[in-house]
Amino acid sequence: LYGLYRSIPFSGFVAFFALNFLSGNPSINRLVRYNMQQAIFIDIALFFPSLILGVGGLIANGAGGGALPPGVSEIFSDVIFGTLLVMLGYCVLSSAFGREPDGIPLISDAVKDRMPTIDMFDDEGRFVPREFRNKDEDEKKD
Repeated sequence: LYGLYRSIPFSGFVAFFALNFLSGNPSINRLVRYNMQQAIFIDIALFFPSLILGVGGLIANGAGGGALPPGVSEIFSDVIFGTLLVMLGYCVLSSAFGREPDGIPLISDAVKDRMPTIDMFDDEGRFVPREFRNKDEDEKKD
């Protein structure tokens, strides 16, 4: 399955948009949608450490210090991988117990802000943007 995934050009790009589209579908279980959205944010978050490592190597090479020692990049990669495994384990166990894995700093808050909830829809089931929700509630009070 992974071989097929890697053999299709731009498959990661397509998977990103598919997960993003499906996570906004309210007919799918909320926990599944939450995990889809969190997977997108974790994938984006994992991009930055590799970018920092690459830029750090370029800066060290350009400053005349030579390339970064292999031990530095290996330790950095191991820390990233270990963090990913801990996050993955936390998400799997939380989901297995039926709880939202909402304890990952920064990422979980961003996912909560992005997840559609029932209060985002009016009585006819139409989406109401955040700016207009408070106005509608004020009108109902009057």
